[in-house]
Order: sequence, then structure tokens, then C-alpha cells
Amino acid sequence: TLSWLPNFAYNFCAMKTRDRDLEGIDLSSWRVVSNCSEPMRYESHRVFLERFKPYGLHESALCTCYAMAENVFAVTQGGVDSEVVIDEIDREAMQSQKMAVPANDDSPSIKMMSTGRPIRNVKVKIVDEGGRDLPDRQIGEVILQSDSMLTEYYHRPDATEKALKEGWFFTGDYGYKVGDEVFVAGRKKEMIIVAGKNVYPMDLEELAMEVQGVHAGRVVAFGVFNETTGTEDVILVAEVDTADQDERDAIGDAIRQTVTRGSAVALRHVYLVDAKWLIKTSSGKNARTANKEKYLRETTSA
Repeated sequence: TLSWLPNFAYNFCAMKTRDRDLEGIDLSSWRVVSNCSEPMRYESHRVFLERFKPYGLHESALCTCYAMAENVFAVTQGGVDSEVVIDEIDREAMQSQKMAVPANDDSPSIKMMSTGRPIRNVKVKIVDEGGRDLPDRQIGEVILQSDSMLTEYYHRPDATEKALKEGWFFTGDYGYKVGDEVFVAGRKKEMIIVAGKNVYPMDLEELAMEVQGVHAGRVVAFGVFNETTGTEDVILVAEVDTADQDERDAIGDAIRQTVTRGSAVALRHVYLVDAKWLIKTSSGKNARTANKEKYLRETTSA
């Protein structure tokens, strides 16, 4: 049995599957559970494995994949023939230097999961804003070339011209390489710039999900430009379990402390909402722009 899931589904399944539903279940024949469609999180794999390992799930079944419709479908695959590569890197270097520097014991860090190595007939490079190749551990845009990628966007010459250059497809994703291993950090257009520092929203979302009471996979972070300060304010929206205001205040405080401690980023506003508030894409990703617009409508309409 082979399955492909977006990252949030790992948390969702681990949290929502009841013991009685697993009685008599043997998952030992589940060969591949591949994480794709959205940025992958080490913690999501850990909780998924802890939940289902007693029912026969093998750790070796947890794989990773970088895929997109424009390449029909997979670009890289990891964890099938060997363990998924985990790269623990320094948060500050990632944010301020766009470098994936191995972390030491004293620095705040983030565990990056490799999406694996390019599959056959696919080439992957990391380039800077000028399209120049970058060395290992330098964060830039992921570009690819293959015999299965798109030739154009249908009736979108503007998008085609922007994405296809000299036979390479510019994905719009930030990432880096270590040897042949490809690590994806997030979308370029979703990056938050705070006082010259690059803030990856997925990093903040992962930290917020560590707080008890926050729905796993139901957190979104984005930037809103502040004309007074001349930089972006960081906003975080999270779905929570409780309607009690005192409990919500405590959760909000815990989110602020956890995010600031883990990333050195101060949140301008923590907006706690009920279940099903967040908007997702058809593939399960955070619809970041739509959620930002919804937040602005609700907070500026008063």
C-alpha cells in the first residue's frame, strides 16, 4: 500500500483516530506514507509514527516528496531506499543570512526534512535573484528541468514568461541543497520581511502548534505592511478548542511566548478563531492570501 498525504494530515490522523477504530488493525503492509503538497515538518512525522507504530506501522514507511502539477508530478523522492535526511539548522542564520548553517547546542534551531533527491530525468538547482547558481546550504529559488514539465501555462503568456527561462522552470519556492538532497523552505511570495529579516511563516506556524489547545494544521501566519513603522507586522491566526475568553487569553499569551522564544520574532497580533475558520486550498495547503484578506475584513470592519 502506498499513500501520499499533505503534512497537516499526519497531525490530523494522529489526533482524530480513536483507539476503538484501530482495534484489530495491522499496518505492517503499509509500505509508503509519503509527505507532499505542503512544507513538511519533522514533528508531524514523529507524532504520526508514535500514534500508529503500536499497530504495525514501520518507521521506514515514512517518506517525503517534492511534487507539483507543473512537473506532472514528482520532482524529488526521499526515504524510499534510505532514511529521510533531517538537517537541524540555525534559525537566525536562516532568517538573516539566507544560509542553512548546521545548528549548535546553544542556538535556536529548526529541523528541516529533506524532500529527497531528484527522480530520474529531473535536474534541480538553487539560484539567486539573478538566476545564478548557488552553492550548498545557500537559500535561494528552486528551479528544475525535466522531460515531463510544462511547456506553457494555458492562455497565460505572462505567467509562462515569468516561470520558464532558458529551459528551466522557476518554481517560486525557496530552498537549498546539501549534495543531492533538496530542502524546501517555503514560497517566495509568502515570505514576511521584518526590519530586513526574512521570516518564514511556516516556521512560526509550527511553533504555534506546540501550544496546547491549538488545532494541529490550523494555523496561518502572514505579514501586513505597517506604514508607520515602514515594515511588516507579523500576524498569526489560530483555530482553538475553547470559547472561554480566559482560556483564549492564556493560549494567546502562550503562542506569543513560544513563537518569540523559538524564532526571536514578535507577533503583532494573535487572532484566535473557531474551528473551520481557516481557508485551505483543494490540496490542503494554507490559502495564505485568502486567509489574510479574511482577517483584514474582520479586523477592520468595526
